[in-house]
Amino acid sequence: MSEPLVEVSDLVKTFPIKGDGFLQRVVDQVQAVSGLSFDIAAGETLGLVGESGSGKSTAGRAILRLHEPTSGSIKFEGREVTELDSKAMQELRQRMQIVFQDPYASLNPKLPVNDIVGEPLVIHTKMNRKERERKVAQLLSDVGLQPEHGNRYPHEFSGGQRQRIGIARAIALDPDFVVLDEPVSALDVSVQAGVLNLLRRLQDERGMAYLFIAHDLSVVRHVSHRVAVMYLGKIVEIGERKALFQTSAHPYTRALMSAVPVADPHRERTRETITLEGDVPSPINPPSGCRFRTRCWRATDLCAAEAPELVEHTPGLLTACHHPIGPDEVVTRADTNSAVLAD
Repeated sequence: MSEPLVEVSDLVKTFPIKGDGFLQRVVDQVQAVSGLSFDIAAGETLGLVGESGSGKSTAGRAILRLHEPTSGSIKFEGREVTELDSKAMQELRQRMQIVFQDPYASLNPKLPVNDIVGEPLVIHTKMNRKERERKVAQLLSDVGLQPEHGNRYPHEFSGGQRQRIGIARAIALDPDFVVLDEPVSALDVSVQAGVLNLLRRLQDERGMAYLFIAHDLSVVRHVSHRVAVMYLGKIVEIGERKALFQTSAHPYTRALMSAVPVADPHRERTRETITLEGDVPSPINPPSGCRFRTRCWRATDLCAAEAPELVEHTPGLLTACHHPIGPDEVVTRADTNSAVLAD
């Protein structure tokens, strides 16, 4: 890959918890994102995967400053995004866009599709009305809709069509980087493949970089060049797609992959699945050391005392684990059932 288009270093995002009373003093904070670091090259897709509540969507929105980062660095083509004023940030938003998860909630029900897709052109360009109409018609065609659909309202479309409208709006200004916040999770399985293929085609045609946020590893595997696995606000494993799916060394990644259904009925019946005990700890008071240790069958005292760094245990893959799983090591249900959960 070429030089990074987007560079994220030690990104932190916390949300205050306020107490009752007139003054509403801050009594605690939710640690949604805790020290994320990664980069994305032009034209590359980085998949960001993890359970609900892991901080994936918060990270994506913080990169675009839809959530103001608490600390850390975000660079776009070497330019520090966190230091930009509102005017400079508005100019940069032409090159950094987002597709939201819920196509039913992300489109204004009171506006026709032409106005929804054309709104970025009104704000950021000097196109006249006829130029905007031509551009919107082309955008609708690019995402697989008919130009005459522009006169309809969002409620007249299916979920998959609404998401295509959201994609058309996101690419209206020809951005270089798009955050895809679980873009197919709210869609029927039969519709997901069409939207994913559309995103891949648009990337090939326009050279956009994607941060693809999802909780479904099979979807991430289909669209990503590299994959980062998040747990409770931190990246626990990151690397090339092939390396992660074939030689993942982190227990959490192995557990996620064991939950993905296998198309072969015989393999599905005979394979071992990894069952994690307990629930994800609260981001208000995360565990010391390794945040996954309370659910990990390999945890030791070292895991509680010291947070692991991302280290290359296998080629093309960085893993944050004191006791990584070997590439040829088979994990059985008996291993996970013998885990002792720490407080």
